[in-house]
Amino acid sequence: MKKNYLIFFLFLLTYSSIAQNAPLINATLEGKVIDQKTKEAIIGASVSIKGTTNGGLTDADGKFYLKTGQKLPFVLVVGFVGYTRQEFVANTSKVTIELLPNDTELSEIVVVGYGTQERKNLIGSITKINPAGVSNIPVGSFDAQLQGKVPGVQISSPTGVPGETVNVRVRGATSINADNDPLYVVDGVFINSNSLQTIGTGGKATSPISDINPADIQSVEVLKDAEATALYGSRGANGVILITTKRGEFEQAAKIHVNASFGQAKAAKLWELTTGPEHAQLVNEWWINTGILDPSLKRTAANRPFRPVADGGRGLPSEQKTYDRLSEAFRTATLQNYDISLSGGTKTTKYYIGGGFNSQESILKPITFERQSFKVNLDQKVNDVLQVGVSNTFTRTYRNQARAGDGPQGGVLQAALHTPTYLSPYNETGELVGRAGFDNLTLLLNNYDVNSSSLRYIGNLYAEAYLLPNLKFRTSFGADYNNYDESEYWNTFLLLGAQGGLATSSISQFTTLLNEQTLTYRQKFGLDHNFGVLIGNTLQSDVLNRTYAEGRGFANNAFTVISSAANRTSTQSWSKSNLASFFARVDYGYQGKYLVDFSIRTDGSSRFGSDQKWGYFPSLGTAWRINQEDFLKDVGFIKDLKLRASYGQIGNQNGIGNFAAQGLWTGGAPYQGNPGIAPQQLANPDLKWEKTSQFNIGLDASLFNGRLSFELNYYDKYTKDGLLQLALPSTSGFSNYWSNVAEISNKGFEFSIQSVNYQSKEFSWTSEFNIAQNINKIEKLSNPLNYGSRDLILQKEGYPLYSFWVYKQLYVDSKTGDAVYEDVNKDGKITVADRQIIGSIWPAFFGGLTNTVQYKGFELAAFLSFQYGNKVYNHNKFFGEGGGARDAARVIFASNNARWQKEGDITDVPKPDGVNVNNYRDGGSRWLEDGSFLRLRSLNIAYNLPKKIASKLGAEALKIYVNGTNLFLISNYSGLDPESSASSDQNAQGIDLGTPPQPRSYQVGVSLTF
Repeated sequence: MKKNYLIFFLFLLTYSSIAQNAPLINATLEGKVIDQKTKEAIIGASVSIKGTTNGGLTDADGKFYLKTGQKLPFVLVVGFVGYTRQEFVANTSKVTIELLPNDTELSEIVVVGYGTQERKNLIGSITKINPAGVSNIPVGSFDAQLQGKVPGVQISSPTGVPGETVNVRVRGATSINADNDPLYVVDGVFINSNSLQTIGTGGKATSPISDINPADIQSVEVLKDAEATALYGSRGANGVILITTKRGEFEQAAKIHVNASFGQAKAAKLWELTTGPEHAQLVNEWWINTGILDPSLKRTAANRPFRPVADGGRGLPSEQKTYDRLSEAFRTATLQNYDISLSGGTKTTKYYIGGGFNSQESILKPITFERQSFKVNLDQKVNDVLQVGVSNTFTRTYRNQARAGDGPQGGVLQAALHTPTYLSPYNETGELVGRAGFDNLTLLLNNYDVNSSSLRYIGNLYAEAYLLPNLKFRTSFGADYNNYDESEYWNTFLLLGAQGGLATSSISQFTTLLNEQTLTYRQKFGLDHNFGVLIGNTLQSDVLNRTYAEGRGFANNAFTVISSAANRTSTQSWSKSNLASFFARVDYGYQGKYLVDFSIRTDGSSRFGSDQKWGYFPSLGTAWRINQEDFLKDVGFIKDLKLRASYGQIGNQNGIGNFAAQGLWTGGAPYQGNPGIAPQQLANPDLKWEKTSQFNIGLDASLFNGRLSFELNYYDKYTKDGLLQLALPSTSGFSNYWSNVAEISNKGFEFSIQSVNYQSKEFSWTSEFNIAQNINKIEKLSNPLNYGSRDLILQKEGYPLYSFWVYKQLYVDSKTGDAVYEDVNKDGKITVADRQIIGSIWPAFFGGLTNTVQYKGFELAAFLSFQYGNKVYNHNKFFGEGGGARDAARVIFASNNARWQKEGDITDVPKPDGVNVNNYRDGGSRWLEDGSFLRLRSLNIAYNLPKKIASKLGAEALKIYVNGTNLFLISNYSGLDPESSASSDQNAQGIDLGTPPQPRSYQVGVSLTF
């Protein structure tokens, strides 16, 4: 907009009654519209006389002319996007009108690919999140805090352990073997989001995203459709999450902000297990029933296992004791968080310095998570055309880890949950001993020594210069460096170290170096045309170094380092990939109501075949701001109405090896003590990019002066040339190789709505609601693939990814007590051929609801998340409903007390039986449960002290708050948490085994600004 240096006429316009004897105006009404905040002319503002069709738009100086024959005074209606629509009373033929900026969602600045845009001009599907509303949720990483906040983005926390991997899926999953995680960009740096963990913790993995302190984040933008992600090309197929950290402001006085909170967390509930007598009774029934069905076993009530000791038994069931191990393994955990920051700026310099300490105990002993962070952002105006700046994030993350997933040896939950309750932790001599093949829980907790420490730096140095008034050049150099150090020691008291002790150490170093250049040109032509061009390039290098060492056989438990071991082995690996990218975007707007955007990016990756390294990813988006049309301008309740459509193609290479297309040889192939080499990987020179095409159509609306707004999107994603590891016959000398064979589709809708339900000077009530659905389907896959424990997950053409492959239990025969399964092939037997797909991990819909109420200084915010229609396999319950068949080898769940016992009993739990394997068939659908839930994710109550009182305490603002997390969970799932999953493997989701639930927590805190 051109600056208006002369204002010829300035009148105070007020509403007044219309004079009956006003003069008749036959000449032209002359006027000018200016912006009260910046005193700039408003170009293209609409001006009309109320009640007539007489109207027009302002010119480049904000001037307008209306022909009228009406009597003065009359009412002028003036409107402009981003400003409050107002009515003025004109008492003269020459007027100057000042508009007030409207700081609503239309003028909100949204971060997009390599720049920013006003929300009114967005074409792509982008959701902006203010992290302040969820930052008090005590989890390890900020992505877990976003659950239920972003329409179309399914976020689940598969474990209650802080700092472990969170599953984030933007509009579904597009690949089987390649990565499905979104791209994370922190202040322009593409950061690593894949765990560097090598030491096994039962299938779990730590989250690198937890290295980022949520208190340093200013905003989070989630880019979902092809138009929004196009400039990230090969990086954007799974969506892009842009993290913008806090910075100071030019000409801002120094501000110190302090936030401190303390709280506790505990499990809302634990598993219900049989008592010692109940367990013994079930074992006796199993023994007797087995003998009845198979007389050759000679099992009768007389020789049952639990009978009087004098008769050679273990004592009667009623004589058995009950040992509670769950209470020993779980605790009331302590939560602490402290953040302090300093921000401000002069005319030429702005700065932000922040430090944080976060400590979270897991509800499962002995796990802890600690993060220390230091943040420095600095921007400097060198002169009128040049500005430089730097972003720095330094983090140290420490974890005291434990096996919280699968695995009998060293597994805390295995020892606590799956050891039968009637077994004493002591032997006959009073020594602590392991039972049922698991470690003794007390010894395990007292001697656990599994630790990891992550040192991380994420930084970016930039310079931007205006070569011409409308031409800006920017160059930046970014880095993401992560040193991940792990160690474990298992002494002779524990199963893993029983043979003289076991120690391992692993050090992984991951380095990303990034250099980018962009050239941006923006120009307005007259009143109607707005034009922009962006061109740029990216050079990126990723390097992974890893050293692993192992030692076995120590003189005694006082020696714990590998150099003291009798037997030592070690390995080292190195891997590197390079990516070169070139991209361009052209956008055009006509009269502020017709918008078009074309982008293209080409990426060259070292991971693919010699003739397939380059991928080309175009995108086209258009938008029509319908409310700017003449036929809607006078519809007062419509503030904004925009129709959007886009189509584009994005690539994916994440998740495959850096040398996936190359034939590899290994030097670690000695022969008779002599060094040698051997083939390691089969080459595939035709390996190429996995490509995802996406169509999106959306409708945005803002009504009743912004009090009600909504967004609706429909999308259709289709992935071709899916990257997949195919099995090879053993005669080839190789086990598998990478190829492009799969095709996957995702279709769905997203709907979000925000409303100001009530607003007055002292009271307000606002609501936010979103709901989404994603329909996933494998369109092409030559051979089915199995994943997960007991092959429970099946990837098969025509079905969704992560479908459950089980035997369908129809009922329990009320006469015999036997489980009856569906005989799919009608051969009279229940075999593997009768397994079938029943449900998947995908919900029919999911979303969230937030209500915020403010009264004077009080604030109340309640945040609910939900999903409906997904399945969870309760593998804990499978092992715990063995009906006594496992005797002293496994615990028995209390649900087994609902077993069939006599003719006429109606239940889905069959009788204890060791002959009819169908009664406890592995992979039965009895343990496949509905995972739908409604969770009160967060409830926050706060009080802002009046400024007069705060100032007496030396503070500009002071807030005291109480926060509750996971205060209630409504679900039919019989396990502890319907989001639980035993493995971080993307193809083994939805199987709940040995997983602690998300805790219920309470925190009190104070927030101060000086």
